[in-house]
Amino acid sequence: MKLENKVIIVTGSSRGIGKEIAIQLAKNGAKVIVNHSNSTTEAEDTVLKITNDGGTAFAVKADVSNRDDVTQLFDKTIAKYGKVDVLINNAGVMISKEIKDNTQDDFSKQFDINVRGIFNTLQEAHSKLADNGNIINVSSSTVKLMFPTYALYSASKAAVEQMTRVFSKEIGRGISVNAIAPGATETELFLNGKSQEFIDKLSSMNAFNRLAKPIDIARVVVFLASDESKWISGQVIGANGALV
Repeated sequence: MKLENKVIIVTGSSRGIGKEIAIQLAKNGAKVIVNHSNSTTEAEDTVLKITNDGGTAFAVKADVSNRDDVTQLFDKTIAKYGKVDVLINNAGVMISKEIKDNTQDDFSKQFDINVRGIFNTLQEAHSKLADNGNIINVSSSTVKLMFPTYALYSASKAAVEQMTRVFSKEIGRGISVNAIAPGATETELFLNGKSQEFIDKLSSMNAFNRLAKPIDIARVVVFLASDESKWISGQVIGANGALV
């Protein structure tokens, strides 16, 4: 298995894309840390799914926007498994409103989780990620689009992409740093509150006339987490079915 004995932290992996990423990593031999901020039941369900399938995982509660929590996330992982080989920054929030309607709290919440969260984990990874490891930050294909109501979310993900590029030059030690930018993906959280008309419109914007499924994104992440991807670094990989 391509990820055998690799220890991988996946932030925000109790549900949605993060959950599928955690499951696929474990199927490929990784020891997976299922991180969540306040979804204990869902995180334990993810761990149970992995272990029932013969994989290895445990859950750690940590708010990535809190630097002390991030330190504990890394330290608990190292205490249990002795190292961290791969960091996958999947935790994120999206609030869809026009710029004029966003509150200060809306701004702070998205930038605290989506930007400060990755800033915190990258700082921790600088000294604690194993040599020759991998970092994958989750961005969004909305960065390249002009979707109304997505301005703050897209701006936060643009910051993620630039941190990815710069950090790939800074960290050294044989560590690859990349971002993946999914398009619209069929998760419960994404579908909630959206009309079928809107979903059909999004589906028609890519070359496959459908939304992505979480496994479509997870398979790319598995590759980026493996040694097979080592010469790819400082890149943003679009996983959007030719949406953009």
